[in-house]
Amino acid sequence: MQLTVTEKEDGMTVKEFLATHLDLSSKMLKYLKYRPDGILQNGSRVTVRSLLRRGDILTLGIRDLQSPAHLEPVDLPLEILYEDEEIVVPSKPAGMPTHPSHDHWRDTVANALAFRYANMEIPFVFRPINRLDRDTSGLLLIARNKLSAGRLTRLMQQGKIRKTYLAIVEGTDIPQEGRIEKPLRRSRESIIVREVCEPGDPGAEPALTLYRTLARGEHCALVEAHPVTGRTHQLRVHFASIGHPLAGDTLYGLQNGRTERHALHAYRLSFPHPSTGKELFLTAPLPPDFRGWLEQLFPNEPIEI
Repeated sequence: MQLTVTEKEDGMTVKEFLATHLDLSSKMLKYLKYRPDGILQNGSRVTVRSLLRRGDILTLGIRDLQSPAHLEPVDLPLEILYEDEEIVVPSKPAGMPTHPSHDHWRDTVANALAFRYANMEIPFVFRPINRLDRDTSGLLLIARNKLSAGRLTRLMQQGKIRKTYLAIVEGTDIPQEGRIEKPLRRSRESIIVREVCEPGDPGAEPALTLYRTLARGEHCALVEAHPVTGRTHQLRVHFASIGHPLAGDTLYGLQNGRTERHALHAYRLSFPHPSTGKELFLTAPLPPDFRGWLEQLFPNEPIEI
C-alpha cells in the first residue's frame, strides 16, 4: 500500500500519519515494525518516529509473504463477484464449507481461493470476515491482508457491514414486518447447536434480527432478513423461535422435504471499502435450487428480487 504525504501532513511523524489515515491497531503497527518492508519512506526502511515531508511516499508491506502450509490448494468451482488487492467476495455454493474442519479438509472456499492465488503466484492467507453454514449459499467477505482484515473486523463490530438474506420459512401467518431480539447461547448438549436464552444466562450473547415478508404461499413464506448481530445460526434459531423455522432445516425445523437444504441465501452485502472508504453494494444471484423453490412454492406470487 502506498500513501503520499500532502502539505497538510508535512511535519507529521509516521505514527501520526498512520493514525490519521488508517487508524492502525497497536498489533498491526507491531507487525509492520518487524517486517523488513513494513514501513518504507521513499523506499527506505524507517520507524514510526520518522518525520514526513510533503511529497514523501510511504509504503506499507501488508501483502502476505507466504501461504500457510496447512491450507491445501484445490481446484474447485467458485464464482468471484468482486476482487481487488484488499478484498475478495465469492458467491459460495450450497454444500461447500467456508473453511477446513473435521472431514472437510479439501472441499472448502478456503481451498478454492488458495488454488486461485497459487496459480497467480500470490501468497494467500484465508481471512473470512463473515462465515456461512455449509448449506447456506451466497456472499462471503474475505480480506486479503492483515490491514484489511483488521479494518473490516472493526467495521463489522460497529455495525457498518450490512447483510441481507433471503429465507423461505414454514408457515404463512408470519407478520409482514418483525423484530426478533432474543439472546443466543451454545446448547449444553452440543457444540454445534444454538438456543434462545435469557439475557442473564451463562454464555448468553445479544442477538437481533429484523425482517420483512416478501411473499406467502400455501405452506411457506419468503422473507428478507437482516441480522444486525452475527451470531452462529442466528437466523435459523431466531425464526424457529417464533414458530417459523427455515424450510429444509432439519436441525431446528421440520423434515418435510419441501427443500433439499435449509432455504437460506446470503443475498446482499454493503460495506465501506477498507482502503478507500467507498461504499460497496454487492448482490449474489439466486442459485438454481433456490429459484426453483420460489417457482414451486409461490406460483401465484409476483416476486421481484
